[in-house]
Amino acid sequence: MNKPLDESLSRQVAETIKSKAKAPFENAYKAALGTEGARYVQGFVVFTGQPYKPVEHAWIELHDVIIDPTFPYLQKNPHNIWYFPAQSLTVKKLKAIIEESKEDYPEDDPLPVYGKTPYEYYGDLMLGDQEYLTAYQAAEVKSREINSVDRGKN
Repeated sequence: MNKPLDESLSRQVAETIKSKAKAPFENAYKAALGTEGARYVQGFVVFTGQPYKPVEHAWIELHDVIIDPTFPYLQKNPHNIWYFPAQSLTVKKLKAIIEESKEDYPEDDPLPVYGKTPYEYYGDLMLGDQEYLTAYQAAEVKSREINSVDRGKN
């Protein structure tokens, strides 16, 4: 289920695109544009320690590995990070969605991209379709599993 993170390639791509600390969607978008054969993926990332809950995130996948251009800023051991994809887009499809979003809603940031309309709103949590909810729920289970010991210490 969980593809392995390529730590070295993630750092290399982050440097190439000049990734930013709190911009996973923009970082993944730039990485997808600059990496032939890559797919842009949105979903959730879970790791040991705070914030003890799934974090909405984006990365790219190339063949059978995850390349996360935001990885250097996570400051986590790659073996303690789990990715839960909600949707995966080809670069061609991603570009088309971004162009349409900029045209239809020029004042709004086109990223993140949220699946098929109509969207469902899940409280303060997120905006997305059923795939988003399914990915979030799986990430939430993993987060509770890996952080149950840590939470008790704080």
